[in-house]
Amino acid sequence: NSHTWTETSFLTPQKPGLNPHSQKHMLHIASSMSQTQAERMRSVFINVSKIPLLFLFLYMFVCSLDVLSSAFQLAGGKVAGDIFNDNAILSNPVAGLVVGILVTVLVQSSSTSTSIVVSLVSSGLLNVRSAIPILMGSNIGTSVTNTIVALMQAGERDEFERAFAGATVHDCFNWLSVLVLLPLEATTGLLRRLSQAVVDTFHISSGEKAPEMLKVMTEPLTKLIIQLDKSVITGIAMGDEAMSNRSLVRVWCKNHILTSSGNVSVGDSFNCTSIQPCWQSNATTWTTQNMTLLVNIEKCSHLFVDSFLSDLEVGIILLACSLLLLCTCLLLLVKLLNSLLQGQVAKAIQRIINTDFPYPFGWLAGYLAILVGAGMTFVVQSSSVFTSAITPLIGIGVISIERAYPLTLGSNIGTTATAILAALASPGDKLAAAFQVALCHFFFNILGILLWYPVPTTRLPIRMARTLGQRTAKYRWFAVLYLLLCFLLLPSLVFALSMAGWQMMAGVGVPFAAALLLVFVVNMLQVHRPGCLPVRLQSWDFLPVWMHSLQPLDTLITKVTLCCAKGASEPGLIQCSTDHDGPQKRSHMALDNLVLCYIDEAPTVVMSQFHIWHEMGSNCYIC
Repeated sequence: NSHTWTETSFLTPQKPGLNPHSQKHMLHIASSMSQTQAERMRSVFINVSKIPLLFLFLYMFVCSLDVLSSAFQLAGGKVAGDIFNDNAILSNPVAGLVVGILVTVLVQSSSTSTSIVVSLVSSGLLNVRSAIPILMGSNIGTSVTNTIVALMQAGERDEFERAFAGATVHDCFNWLSVLVLLPLEATTGLLRRLSQAVVDTFHISSGEKAPEMLKVMTEPLTKLIIQLDKSVITGIAMGDEAMSNRSLVRVWCKNHILTSSGNVSVGDSFNCTSIQPCWQSNATTWTTQNMTLLVNIEKCSHLFVDSFLSDLEVGIILLACSLLLLCTCLLLLVKLLNSLLQGQVAKAIQRIINTDFPYPFGWLAGYLAILVGAGMTFVVQSSSVFTSAITPLIGIGVISIERAYPLTLGSNIGTTATAILAALASPGDKLAAAFQVALCHFFFNILGILLWYPVPTTRLPIRMARTLGQRTAKYRWFAVLYLLLCFLLLPSLVFALSMAGWQMMAGVGVPFAAALLLVFVVNMLQVHRPGCLPVRLQSWDFLPVWMHSLQPLDTLITKVTLCCAKGASEPGLIQCSTDHDGPQKRSHMALDNLVLCYIDEAPTVVMSQFHIWHEMGSNCYIC
C-alpha cells in the first residue's frame, strides 16, 4: 500500500482491507482539521469581544480630552480673559493672531475662544476687523491637541514618524494659510467684506441651538468629575471686575430668578422717573421698583464642588489625571487596533480608505474625504476630537497622510459649520455679529483649502509634515521642541515685538523673513539646480555645524541625559563594548537609541571622576 494520499482517496469511503497505518493517518488529518476550525472560531470570538473594549477605550479617550480642556481652562482661563480684555492689544492684527493662538492653547478649545470673540463683537467691545486675526489664531491653537496625542506613540519609531506627520499636517496648513491670508485681510479686508455681503444678502432669523451630540454621550461621566462656569471667562474678557474674584468651578447647578417689587427712595421729586406713582414721606420721595434676586436651589454633584482648592490647584490635578488617562487609553487603543487590523483585514481597510476612484475620477476621492471629515466633525461637534481620533490610525498605517490631509481639511470646515449653527441660535440683538464672525472663520478655511489643496503641486503641508515626521523620528526630543517653539515661544516673541510698536516689529521681522526666504530659495536650488549656485553655496558645509544640523544639539541633550542618569545610578558604572562591525552598525544602534553617546563620533572625552580617557576611535560607548 502506498503512503501517498490524494484528495480523492481522502474523501473516498474506506474499504475493508486497507492498511491500518493509512487509516490512522487519515484520522490524524481529520483531527487536525477539527482543531484548526476550533482555533479559528476561538480567534473570531476573541476579535469580536475586542470591539466593545475598543469603543470603551475610545469613549474614555474622548472624555479625557474633555477633562483636559476643563483643566486648561481652570489653569489659564482667567489669564485668557484678561488678555481679551485689553482692546488696545487686539487692534494690532499680529497681536490679535498671537492672542488667538495663546488663548486657544490655554483653554484647549477653539469653541471657547470663538464664543468669547462672538460675545465681545456682539457687545460692541470688539469690531469684526480685530476679531478676524483672533479667529485665525484659534485655528492654529486648536491643532496642538492632536500633536500632543501623537507624542504618546513615541515608543515605536515608525509609528511615531507617521503619527507626528499626520498630526502636524494640520499645523502646517493653518500656518501657511495665515501667512497668506492675514496680510491679505489686513490690506484689503477680504474676509470681512465677504462675510458682511452674506449677512446683508440673507435675512437671517434666530433658530434653535444646534444639538451637541458628543456632549450628550460624554457629559454623564465628565459632569461627575468637574463642571465649569464659562461665563466667568467671558465676563472677565468683557471687563466685569466682579468676575475676577469668582471661581470657574461651578457650585450651584440649578437656580431661580425671583422678581419682586419694593419701595426705594429717589431723593427728590425731580428724580422720580418711574412709571409707578411717587409719594413723599418725611421729606423723602419714594417710588416702587421691580427687583430681581438670584436664588440658588440645587448644588452640583461633581468631585470638586465642596473643595477648598484654588482654580489653579484643581486645574493641575485634573491636568495630570487627564493626561494619564489620555496616555493609557491611547496606548490600549493602539494595541487593540494593531491586534484587530492584522493581515488581510488591515490590507482591506487600507484599500478602502486610501484607494482612489478609477481614472479619470481619481481626484474625487480627496474631495469625498473632505466631506467625510466635515460630516464626522459635525457629528462629534469637535475638530480636536476627530483629528485626535485618527492620529493613532495614521500611526499604525491604516490611514495614509495623503488621505489624512483632506480629512483634516474637512474637519476644519465641520467645526466652522457647527459655529455657524451656534451663531444662528444667538439672540436677535447679537445674531448679525455672531453670524458674521462665524462666516469669517468659515471663509478662512475655505480659502485655505483653495490655496493648498486643489492643485497637487501646492499641497505643501504634506511635504512639510513628512519632513517634520522624519526629523522627529531621528531626534525624538524635536517633537517637544516643536511644540514649545510653535505654540508658546514663537507666539510670545512675536507678541512682545508687536507690543513694542510697528517700527520694532518691522525692524526685526522683515530681515528675519528675508533671511528665511533666502534660505528656502537656496535650499530649492541646491536640490534641483545646484549648477546655478556658486560652488561655495552648493552646500551648507562652510557654515558651523550647529547652523545646519541638529546633531550638536542632540549631543548636548544626550550629555545632559547621561549626566542625569549617571547621578541616579551607581557611581562608576560604565559599560564599554568593542564593536567590530564598523560605523554602519553603530549608527544604526544610535538611531534606535538616541541616548547612546559614541565616543568615536565626538571629541576626546576626559572623565576625571572615573580617571578614564577615551581616545577618538576607541569604539566604546557609555550606557
